Amino acid sequence: AASAPKPLPSSGPKSLREMPHPLATSSSEEMGPALTPSPDLLLPRSIADKDLSLPNGTPVDTSSPASSSSLLNRLQLDDDLDVETRDLFVTVDDPKKHVCTMETYITYRVTTKTTRAEFDLPEYSVRRRYQDFDWLRNKLEESQPTHLIPPLPEKFVVKGVVDRFSEEFVETRRKALDKFLKRITDHPVLSFNEHFSIFLTAKDLNAYKKQGMALLSKMGESVKYVTGGYKLRSRPLEFATIGDYLDTFSLKLGTIDRIAQRIIKEQLEYLVELREYGPVYSTWGGLEVELSEPLEGVSACIGNCCTALEELSEDMTEDFLPVLREYILYAESMKNVLKKRDQVQAEYEAKLEAVALKREDRPKVPTDVEKCQDRVECFNADLKADMERWQNNKRQDFRQLLMGMADKNIQYYEKVCVT
Repeated sequence: AASAPKPLPSSGPKSLREMPHPLATSSSEEMGPALTPSPDLLLPRSIADKDLSLPNGTPVDTSSPASSSSLLNRLQLDDDLDVETRDLFVTVDDPKKHVCTMETYITYRVTTKTTRAEFDLPEYSVRRRYQDFDWLRNKLEESQPTHLIPPLPEKFVVKGVVDRFSEEFVETRRKALDKFLKRITDHPVLSFNEHFSIFLTAKDLNAYKKQGMALLSKMGESVKYVTGGYKLRSRPLEFATIGDYLDTFSLKLGTIDRIAQRIIKEQLEYLVELREYGPVYSTWGGLEVELSEPLEGVSACIGNCCTALEELSEDMTEDFLPVLREYILYAESMKNVLKKRDQVQAEYEAKLEAVALKREDRPKVPTDVEKCQDRVECFNADLKADMERWQNNKRQDFRQLLMGMADKNIQYYEKVCVT
Protein backbone atom coordinates (compact mmCIF):
# COMPACT_ATOMS: atom_id res chain seq x y z
CA ALA A 1 0.00 0.00 0.00
CA ALA A 2 1.11 3.54 -0.64
CA SER A 3 2.73 5.35 2.23
CA ALA A 4 0.70 8.46 3.10
CA PRO A 5 2.61 11.67 3.86
CA LYS A 6 3.04 12.03 7.57
CA PRO A 7 1.63 15.13 9.29
CA LEU A 8 4.16 17.81 10.11
CA PRO A 9 5.08 17.66 13.80
CA SER A 10 5.75 20.71 15.89
CA SER A 11 9.47 21.27 16.43
CA GLY A 12 10.99 22.53 19.65
CA PRO A 13 10.49 21.61 23.29
CA LYS A 14 7.64 24.03 23.97
CA SER A 15 4.81 25.39 21.84
CA LEU A 16 4.69 29.19 21.64
CA ARG A 17 0.93 29.12 21.70
CA GLU A 18 1.25 27.92 25.28
CA MET A 19 2.90 31.25 26.10
CA PRO A 20 0.18 33.97 25.99
CA HIS A 21 1.61 37.47 26.06
CA PRO A 22 0.81 40.37 28.40
CA LEU A 23 -0.90 42.37 25.66
CA ALA A 24 -3.40 39.60 24.91
CA THR A 25 -7.00 39.85 26.10
CA SER A 26 -8.40 37.33 28.52
CA SER A 27 -11.87 36.92 27.03
CA SER A 28 -12.53 34.57 24.17
CA GLU A 29 -14.93 37.07 22.59
CA GLU A 30 -12.14 39.65 22.19
CA MET A 31 -9.77 37.12 20.73
CA GLY A 32 -12.00 36.70 17.67
CA PRO A 33 -12.85 33.42 15.91
CA ALA A 34 -10.58 30.50 16.55
CA LEU A 35 -8.07 29.65 13.86
CA THR A 36 -8.37 26.20 12.33
CA PRO A 37 -5.04 24.59 11.51
CA SER A 38 -4.39 22.76 8.28
CA PRO A 39 -5.29 19.05 8.54
CA ASP A 40 -1.84 18.14 7.29
CA LEU A 41 -0.23 20.38 9.88
CA LEU A 42 -2.55 19.58 12.79
CA LEU A 43 -0.80 19.61 16.13
CA PRO A 44 -1.87 17.21 18.87
CA ARG A 45 -1.73 19.62 21.75
CA SER A 46 -4.71 21.77 22.72
CA ILE A 47 -4.66 25.52 23.22
CA ALA A 48 -3.40 26.60 26.62
CA ASP A 49 -5.55 28.46 29.10
CA LYS A 50 -6.02 32.11 28.29
CA ASP A 51 -4.91 33.40 31.70
CA LEU A 52 -2.51 36.26 31.19
CA SER A 53 1.12 35.42 31.85
CA LEU A 54 4.58 36.53 30.82
CA PRO A 55 6.49 34.43 28.28
CA ASN A 56 8.55 32.95 31.12
CA GLY A 57 5.40 31.62 32.78
CA THR A 58 4.99 34.30 35.46
CA PRO A 59 1.25 35.06 35.96
CA VAL A 60 0.17 38.65 35.50
CA ASP A 61 -2.41 40.30 37.72
CA THR A 62 -4.53 42.71 35.68
CA SER A 63 -5.52 44.89 38.63
CA SER A 64 -3.88 48.28 39.04
CA PRO A 65 -0.79 48.28 41.27
CA ALA A 66 -0.90 50.25 44.50
CA SER A 67 2.47 51.84 43.76
CA SER A 68 5.37 51.78 41.31
CA SER A 69 7.37 49.58 43.67
CA SER A 70 4.59 47.00 43.83
CA LEU A 71 4.47 46.99 40.03
CA LEU A 72 8.19 46.30 39.82
CA ASN A 73 7.86 43.53 42.38
CA ARG A 74 5.01 42.01 40.42
CA LEU A 75 6.93 41.81 37.15
CA GLN A 76 9.37 39.13 38.16
CA LEU A 77 11.39 39.06 35.00
CA ASP A 78 14.13 36.49 35.01
CA ASP A 79 17.73 37.42 34.47
CA ASP A 80 18.98 33.86 34.49
CA LEU A 81 19.74 33.66 30.80
CA ASP A 82 22.20 31.16 29.45
CA VAL A 83 25.69 32.62 29.56
CA GLU A 84 27.46 31.79 26.32
CA THR A 85 31.19 31.78 25.86
CA ARG A 86 32.01 34.88 23.86
CA ASP A 87 34.68 34.56 21.20
CA LEU A 88 33.71 37.49 18.96
CA PHE A 89 33.53 41.16 19.96
CA VAL A 90 32.50 43.97 17.59
CA THR A 91 32.22 47.71 18.26
CA VAL A 92 31.20 50.69 16.12
CA ASP A 93 32.79 54.05 16.93
CA ASP A 94 34.75 57.04 15.58
CA PRO A 95 32.29 58.50 13.03
CA LYS A 96 33.92 60.68 10.37
CA LYS A 97 32.42 63.00 7.79
CA HIS A 98 33.61 62.65 4.17
CA VAL A 99 33.01 65.46 1.66
CA CYS A 100 33.35 64.39 -1.95
CA THR A 101 32.50 66.03 -5.26
CA MET A 102 29.31 64.05 -5.74
CA GLU A 103 28.21 63.37 -2.16
CA THR A 104 28.80 63.85 1.53
CA TYR A 105 28.57 60.88 3.88
CA ILE A 106 29.57 59.50 7.28
CA THR A 107 31.74 56.45 7.89
CA TYR A 108 32.14 54.51 11.12
CA ARG A 109 35.03 52.45 12.40
CA VAL A 110 34.13 48.78 12.91
CA THR A 111 36.58 47.03 15.23
CA THR A 112 36.56 43.24 15.61
CA LYS A 113 38.38 41.12 18.17
CA THR A 114 38.06 37.35 17.97
CA THR A 115 39.61 34.00 18.81
CA ARG A 116 37.69 32.07 16.16
CA ALA A 117 39.72 29.88 13.84
CA GLU A 118 37.71 31.09 10.83
CA PHE A 119 39.46 34.48 11.06
CA ASP A 120 43.07 34.87 9.91
CA LEU A 121 43.84 37.62 12.43
CA PRO A 122 42.77 38.21 16.03
CA GLU A 123 41.81 41.84 15.37
CA TYR A 124 40.42 43.86 12.46
CA SER A 125 39.57 47.51 11.96
CA VAL A 126 37.64 48.71 8.89
CA ARG A 127 35.54 51.74 8.01
CA ARG A 128 31.95 51.32 6.87
CA ARG A 129 29.16 53.67 5.83
CA TYR A 130 25.43 53.14 6.28
CA GLN A 131 24.90 51.55 2.87
CA ASP A 132 27.50 48.91 3.79
CA PHE A 133 25.43 47.93 6.82
CA ASP A 134 22.39 47.83 4.55
CA TRP A 135 24.24 45.51 2.16
CA LEU A 136 25.08 43.20 5.05
CA ARG A 137 21.48 42.99 6.21
CA ASN A 138 20.23 42.24 2.70
CA LYS A 139 22.79 39.46 2.35
CA LEU A 140 21.78 37.98 5.69
CA GLU A 141 18.13 37.99 4.62
CA GLU A 142 19.04 36.25 1.36
CA SER A 143 21.26 33.57 2.86
CA GLN A 144 19.42 33.05 6.19
CA PRO A 145 15.70 33.41 5.32
CA THR A 146 14.58 31.24 8.26
CA HIS A 147 16.14 33.55 10.86
CA LEU A 148 15.13 36.90 12.32
CA ILE A 149 17.58 39.55 11.09
CA PRO A 150 18.00 42.51 13.47
CA PRO A 151 16.70 45.82 12.08
CA LEU A 152 18.78 48.77 11.00
CA PRO A 153 17.90 52.35 11.97
CA GLU A 154 15.84 54.04 9.27
CA LYS A 155 17.93 55.43 6.45
CA PHE A 156 15.92 58.50 5.55
CA VAL A 157 15.06 61.48 7.70
CA VAL A 158 12.55 64.23 7.03
CA LYS A 159 14.38 67.02 5.23
CA GLY A 160 14.55 70.19 7.27
CA VAL A 161 13.53 68.44 10.48
CA VAL A 162 16.64 66.44 11.33
CA ASP A 163 20.15 67.28 10.22
CA ARG A 164 21.70 63.91 9.37
CA PHE A 165 25.18 65.37 9.82
CA SER A 166 24.58 66.83 13.27
CA GLU A 167 26.53 65.36 16.16
CA GLU A 168 23.35 64.24 17.91
CA PHE A 169 21.98 62.39 14.88
CA VAL A 170 25.32 60.76 14.03
CA GLU A 171 25.80 59.58 17.61
CA THR A 172 22.27 58.16 17.76
CA ARG A 173 22.86 56.30 14.50
CA ARG A 174 26.27 55.06 15.70
CA LYS A 175 24.65 53.53 18.78
CA ALA A 176 21.99 51.86 16.63
CA LEU A 177 24.57 50.43 14.20
CA ASP A 178 26.67 49.19 17.11
CA LYS A 179 23.64 47.43 18.58
CA PHE A 180 22.81 45.96 15.14
CA LEU A 181 26.23 44.30 14.89
CA LYS A 182 26.15 43.14 18.49
CA ARG A 183 22.78 41.46 17.89
CA ILE A 184 24.31 39.55 14.99
CA THR A 185 27.45 38.74 16.97
CA ASP A 186 25.39 37.20 19.77
CA HIS A 187 23.37 35.03 17.36
CA PRO A 188 24.60 31.40 17.20
CA VAL A 189 23.95 31.15 13.43
CA LEU A 190 24.17 34.65 11.96
CA SER A 191 27.55 35.31 13.57
CA PHE A 192 29.07 32.52 11.42
CA ASN A 193 27.61 33.82 8.15
CA GLU A 194 30.24 34.33 5.44
CA HIS A 195 28.87 37.75 4.49
CA PHE A 196 29.20 38.90 8.09
CA SER A 197 32.85 37.79 8.10
CA ILE A 198 33.46 39.67 4.86
CA PHE A 199 31.82 42.78 6.31
CA LEU A 200 34.08 42.66 9.38
CA THR A 201 37.36 41.94 7.60
CA ALA A 202 37.37 43.14 3.98
CA LYS A 203 39.29 46.34 3.39
CA ASP A 204 37.46 46.97 0.11
CA LEU A 205 33.84 45.92 0.47
CA ASN A 206 32.94 47.35 -2.95
CA ALA A 207 34.79 44.47 -4.60
CA TYR A 208 32.24 42.07 -3.12
CA LYS A 209 29.30 44.33 -3.93
CA LYS A 210 30.29 44.44 -7.63
CA GLN A 211 30.02 40.67 -7.85
CA GLY A 212 26.28 41.21 -8.11
CA MET A 213 23.53 39.13 -6.63
CA ALA A 214 24.98 35.86 -5.40
CA LEU A 215 23.03 32.67 -5.86
CA LEU A 216 20.52 32.20 -3.08
CA SER A 217 20.73 29.19 -0.86
CA LYS A 218 18.38 26.28 -1.50
CA MET A 219 16.26 27.50 1.36
CA GLY A 220 16.12 30.96 -0.13
CA GLU A 221 15.05 29.52 -3.49
CA SER A 222 12.31 27.62 -1.73
CA VAL A 223 11.08 30.80 -0.07
CA LYS A 224 10.73 32.46 -3.47
CA TYR A 225 8.96 29.41 -4.88
CA VAL A 226 5.74 30.33 -6.72
CA THR A 227 2.91 28.11 -5.53
CA GLY A 228 0.75 28.66 -8.59
CA GLY A 229 -1.93 30.63 -6.82
CA TYR A 230 -2.24 28.15 -3.97
CA LYS A 231 -3.54 29.85 -0.84
CA LEU A 232 -2.33 28.80 2.59
CA ARG A 233 -5.12 27.12 4.55
CA SER A 234 -4.08 28.60 7.90
CA ARG A 235 -1.05 29.04 10.08
CA PRO A 236 -0.50 26.50 12.85
CA LEU A 237 -1.93 27.90 16.05
CA GLU A 238 1.41 28.66 17.66
CA PHE A 239 2.50 30.80 14.70
CA ALA A 240 -0.93 32.43 14.46
CA THR A 241 -0.43 33.39 18.12
CA ILE A 242 2.94 34.91 17.27
CA GLY A 243 1.35 36.91 14.44
CA ASP A 244 -1.41 38.20 16.71
CA TYR A 245 1.12 39.12 19.38
CA LEU A 246 3.29 41.04 16.89
CA ASP A 247 0.28 42.97 15.57
CA THR A 248 -0.81 43.99 19.07
CA PHE A 249 2.77 44.70 20.17
CA SER A 250 3.38 46.97 17.14
CA LEU A 251 0.11 48.81 17.73
CA LYS A 252 0.79 49.46 21.42
CA LEU A 253 4.41 50.40 20.87
CA GLY A 254 3.48 52.73 18.00
CA THR A 255 1.02 54.51 20.28
CA ILE A 256 3.66 54.90 23.00
CA ASP A 257 6.14 56.20 20.42
CA ARG A 258 3.74 58.88 19.15
CA ILE A 259 2.81 60.01 22.66
CA ALA A 260 6.46 60.12 23.74
CA GLN A 261 7.38 62.25 20.73
CA ARG A 262 4.51 64.62 21.49
CA ILE A 263 5.63 64.89 25.13
CA ILE A 264 9.19 65.70 24.07
CA LYS A 265 7.93 68.31 21.60
CA GLU A 266 5.84 69.97 24.30
CA GLN A 267 8.73 69.84 26.77
CA LEU A 268 11.04 71.59 24.30
CA GLU A 269 8.41 74.26 23.59
CA TYR A 270 7.95 74.79 27.33
CA LEU A 271 11.73 74.95 27.76
CA VAL A 272 11.96 77.82 25.25
CA GLU A 273 9.35 79.81 27.17
CA LEU A 274 10.97 79.00 30.50
CA ARG A 275 14.34 80.29 29.34
CA GLU A 276 12.77 83.61 28.42
CA TYR A 277 10.79 83.70 31.66
CA GLY A 278 13.68 83.43 34.13
CA PRO A 279 15.75 86.48 33.10
CA VAL A 280 12.69 88.73 33.51
CA TYR A 281 12.85 88.26 37.28
CA SER A 282 16.58 88.95 37.31
CA THR A 283 16.03 92.21 35.40
CA TRP A 284 13.18 93.11 37.71
CA GLY A 285 15.41 92.50 40.74
CA GLY A 286 17.84 95.11 39.46
CA LEU A 287 15.06 97.71 39.55
CA GLU A 288 13.56 96.78 42.93
CA VAL A 289 16.29 96.89 45.58
CA GLU A 290 14.02 95.70 48.37
CA LEU A 291 12.78 92.76 46.26
CA SER A 292 16.08 91.90 44.61
CA GLU A 293 16.86 88.89 46.82
CA PRO A 294 13.54 86.99 46.35
CA LEU A 295 13.40 87.93 42.65
CA GLU A 296 16.94 86.64 42.07
CA GLY A 297 15.93 83.47 43.92
CA VAL A 298 12.98 82.92 41.57
CA SER A 299 15.24 83.53 38.57
CA ALA A 300 17.80 81.00 39.84
CA CYS A 301 15.05 78.49 40.54
CA ILE A 302 13.70 78.80 37.01
CA GLY A 303 17.24 78.39 35.66
CA ASN A 304 17.66 75.14 37.60
CA CYS A 305 14.29 73.94 36.29
CA CYS A 306 15.47 74.68 32.74
CA THR A 307 18.62 72.61 33.23
CA ALA A 308 16.72 69.68 34.75
CA LEU A 309 14.06 69.70 31.99
CA GLU A 310 16.69 69.87 29.25
CA GLU A 311 18.46 66.82 30.70
CA LEU A 312 15.19 64.89 30.93
CA SER A 313 14.28 65.70 27.31
CA GLU A 314 17.73 64.65 26.11
CA ASP A 315 17.45 61.34 27.96
CA MET A 316 14.07 60.61 26.37
CA THR A 317 15.33 61.57 22.89
CA GLU A 318 18.64 59.69 23.05
CA ASP A 319 17.71 56.66 25.15
CA PHE A 320 13.94 56.10 25.18
CA LEU A 321 12.81 56.77 21.61
CA PRO A 322 15.55 54.75 19.83
CA VAL A 323 14.62 51.59 21.74
CA LEU A 324 10.95 52.02 20.86
CA ARG A 325 11.82 52.48 17.18
CA GLU A 326 14.14 49.48 17.19
CA TYR A 327 11.47 47.15 18.53
CA ILE A 328 8.81 48.49 16.16
CA LEU A 329 11.17 47.62 13.30
CA TYR A 330 12.00 44.31 15.00
CA ALA A 331 8.31 43.37 14.99
CA GLU A 332 8.10 44.14 11.26
CA SER A 333 11.14 41.94 10.63
CA MET A 334 9.53 39.08 12.51
CA LYS A 335 6.32 39.50 10.49
CA ASN A 336 8.38 39.19 7.29
CA VAL A 337 9.91 35.94 8.52
CA LEU A 338 6.41 34.64 9.31
CA LYS A 339 5.33 35.43 5.75
CA LYS A 340 8.31 33.50 4.37
CA ARG A 341 7.41 30.56 6.60
CA ASP A 342 3.86 30.69 5.25
CA GLN A 343 5.18 30.55 1.67
CA VAL A 344 7.15 27.39 2.42
CA GLN A 345 4.15 25.84 4.16
CA ALA A 346 1.94 26.73 1.17
CA GLU A 347 4.43 25.01 -1.11
CA TYR A 348 4.33 21.91 1.11
CA GLU A 349 0.53 21.82 1.16
CA ALA A 350 0.40 22.23 -2.63
CA LYS A 351 2.75 19.30 -3.09
CA LEU A 352 0.69 17.18 -0.71
CA GLU A 353 -2.48 17.89 -2.67
CA ALA A 354 -0.72 17.11 -5.93
CA VAL A 355 0.31 13.70 -4.54
CA ALA A 356 -3.21 13.00 -3.27
CA LEU A 357 -4.71 13.69 -6.69
CA LYS A 358 -2.59 11.00 -8.33
CA ARG A 359 -4.46 7.72 -8.05
CA GLU A 360 -1.63 5.31 -8.78
CA ASP A 361 -0.02 3.66 -5.79
CA ARG A 362 3.45 4.81 -4.88
CA PRO A 363 5.93 2.83 -2.81
CA LYS A 364 6.88 5.92 -0.79
CA VAL A 365 6.32 9.63 -0.41
CA PRO A 366 8.01 11.57 -3.25
CA THR A 367 11.42 12.88 -2.30
CA ASP A 368 10.56 16.50 -3.14
CA VAL A 369 7.63 16.36 -0.70
CA GLU A 370 9.86 15.07 2.08
CA LYS A 371 12.42 17.77 1.35
CA CYS A 372 9.73 20.42 1.44
CA GLN A 373 8.50 19.07 4.77
CA ASP A 374 12.06 19.26 6.10
CA ARG A 375 12.25 22.89 5.03
CA VAL A 376 9.03 23.71 6.87
CA GLU A 377 10.33 21.97 10.00
CA CYS A 378 13.61 23.87 9.71
CA PHE A 379 11.73 27.15 9.34
CA ASN A 380 9.56 26.36 12.37
CA ALA A 381 12.50 25.44 14.58
CA ASP A 382 14.61 28.48 13.59
CA LEU A 383 11.74 30.92 13.90
CA LYS A 384 10.71 29.67 17.35
CA ALA A 385 14.29 29.74 18.60
CA ASP A 386 14.73 33.30 17.36
CA MET A 387 11.39 34.31 18.87
CA GLU A 388 12.48 33.01 22.26
CA ARG A 389 15.80 34.84 21.96
CA TRP A 390 13.97 38.02 20.93
CA GLN A 391 11.61 37.76 23.89
CA ASN A 392 14.55 37.38 26.29
CA ASN A 393 16.28 40.43 24.80
CA LYS A 394 13.04 42.40 24.89
CA ARG A 395 12.44 41.67 28.57
CA GLN A 396 15.94 42.78 29.48
CA ASP A 397 15.93 45.88 27.24
CA PHE A 398 12.54 47.14 28.33
CA ARG A 399 13.12 46.51 32.01
CA GLN A 400 16.38 48.46 31.82
CA LEU A 401 14.72 51.17 29.70
CA LEU A 402 11.62 51.66 31.86
CA MET A 403 13.42 51.52 35.19
CA GLY A 404 16.05 53.91 33.82
CA MET A 405 13.40 56.39 32.68
CA ALA A 406 11.66 56.12 36.05
CA ASP A 407 14.95 56.99 37.76
CA LYS A 408 15.47 59.93 35.38
CA ASN A 409 12.01 61.31 36.18
CA ILE A 410 12.61 60.89 39.91
CA GLN A 411 15.92 62.75 39.60
CA TYR A 412 14.20 65.49 37.59
CA TYR A 413 11.54 66.11 40.25
CA GLU A 414 14.11 65.94 43.03
CA LYS A 415 16.13 68.70 41.31
CA VAL A 416 13.02 70.78 40.77
CA CYS A 417 11.76 70.33 44.33
CA VAL A 418 15.15 71.14 45.87
CA THR A 419 15.27 74.41 43.98
